[in-house]
Amino acid sequence: MRLRVGQGFDVHALVPGRRLVLAGVELAHAQGLLGHSDADVLAHAVIDGLLGAAGLGDIGALFPDSDERYRGADSMQLLAQALAQVHAQGWRVGNVDCTIIAQQPRIAPYVGAMRARLAAALQIDVAEVSVKGKTTEWLGFTGRGEGIAALAVVLLTGG
Repeated sequence: MRLRVGQGFDVHALVPGRRLVLAGVELAHAQGLLGHSDADVLAHAVIDGLLGAAGLGDIGALFPDSDERYRGADSMQLLAQALAQVHAQGWRVGNVDCTIIAQQPRIAPYVGAMRARLAAALQIDVAEVSVKGKTTEWLGFTGRGEGIAALAVVLLTGG
């Protein structure tokens, strides 16, 4: 069995007047993430991890923010499209490990729903999906509440 590992990263600024969506789950918060699509940093990090592991580039190449078709796009639908390309290359997702970096809001109450949404989108068991929330102890842009970052590591099998 062949194995490939991909790493994904994304960051977006927090602004008033937007919904806060992570892994397709809406979180109760006074601000949301600014971006061309729904700015779901967690879904974007997973997409980059998938594409990187499969050698298919990155999210910007597949879904450029200069393309109006992706304005306000549901990032979980973009994830499904990226997964289809990965599957077309003969790869399957083994597991995904994700970290959300945010001082606020608390991520823990939403982890179960995020894991379930990612598992369904990636066509794997929820036991193969890890989502963790981390703060930066009030340091940096995430600590000041200016934005949220996400990291993802994706294992692909097959090929």
